[in-house]
Amino acid sequence: MEWIEALHIIFMVTWFAGLFYLPRLFVYHAMATDELSKERFKVMERKLFFGIMTPGMILTLAFGIWLLVSYAWMAFKDSGWLYAKLALVAVLVLYHIYCGKLMFDFKHDRNRHGHVFYRWFNEFPVLILFAVIILVVVKPF
Repeated sequence: MEWIEALHIIFMVTWFAGLFYLPRLFVYHAMATDELSKERFKVMERKLFFGIMTPGMILTLAFGIWLLVSYAWMAFKDSGWLYAKLALVAVLVLYHIYCGKLMFDFKHDRNRHGHVFYRWFNEFPVLILFAVIILVVVKPF
């Protein structure tokens, strides 16, 4: 089971790397003025989203479900921290999907936000990461 847990953490780190970096690319893309830069950002965003973030998310969820089914659900079914963590993971999945929508808007030159929006948007997964780590390590409930 330790291997499954290790893989879960490895792919979670991979997923978060993308969740931190894609909105930063959106900041720079929103500030870009020349077509060459805009096209370059579109390629970078697509490769990051489909090549790193989405596989990281899928594998994080797969190994997390494996852990849940294997032993965590029976051991922690009455633990509030686990339900809170699962709720935050669901929020992250929605954030990931929204990142995909924003990337699609950039791809079709329909971005409706400025770079300041993306700077704030970029901070959201940091807050979720803090909360998840505290829930898993401290188990406050």
